[in-house]
Amino acid sequence: MQSPSNTANIEWRDGQPYASEFQDVYFSTDNGLLETDYVFLQGNHLAERWLDSDLQTFSIAETGFGTGLNFLCAVNIWLSTSPMNAKLHYISAEKYPLSLQDLRTALNLWPQLKTVIEPLLAQYDNLINGANTILLYDNRVQLSLLIGDATACFSKVTSQVDAWFLDGFAPAKNPDMWQTELYQQMARLSNASTTFATFTSAGDVRRGLMSAGFNVHKRIGFGKKREMLIGNFVE
Repeated sequence: MQSPSNTANIEWRDGQPYASEFQDVYFSTDNGLLETDYVFLQGNHLAERWLDSDLQTFSIAETGFGTGLNFLCAVNIWLSTSPMNAKLHYISAEKYPLSLQDLRTALNLWPQLKTVIEPLLAQYDNLINGANTILLYDNRVQLSLLIGDATACFSKVTSQVDAWFLDGFAPAKNPDMWQTELYQQMARLSNASTTFATFTSAGDVRRGLMSAGFNVHKRIGFGKKREMLIGNFVE
């Protein structure tokens, strides 16, 4: 696995982070918050699923932690909709984590999330330098950040996943991640109620997920993207 010290090489373009390694943006230049809500939160029907009064635990797995925006948006809804005694386990794989300084600069774009941002920033250095797992928000959220290649990281995970955020950079920019082996690991960790959502509608991704046992559907994409993919695992 990649060393945690191998942080992302960030360029700043019009005040927004850009990944030099992949020549791609971290989130939509139209509106990153709305993109996360539409693609990942709505795509996985999270708010509705979290209203269940019997819910005790819920696990999200993500490819590409990036700026943490998906995590923070998910947490924001989790804290307001889930039962008080329920715990969210958020597992994210990231090959090139941002430095604390770059993360802070990126998240300054979202002052409306300040109450969930500050606890993350306070523990972020520990997270990328050996802690791997931290508890946040009165222990209602467990964040596990796995440093390295997504497939290799998830091959070591044993806990079941309820929802997948297939993020990371576009398949054309980051082909090493979007591989059959990743979809096979997703299937291994999924169950009959597991869903997924991703911003891409690339044919190779759609076929790979279907071959691994997922029902795959196209949905209107966010912003300039014509289509995206959502679906669920079939045991």
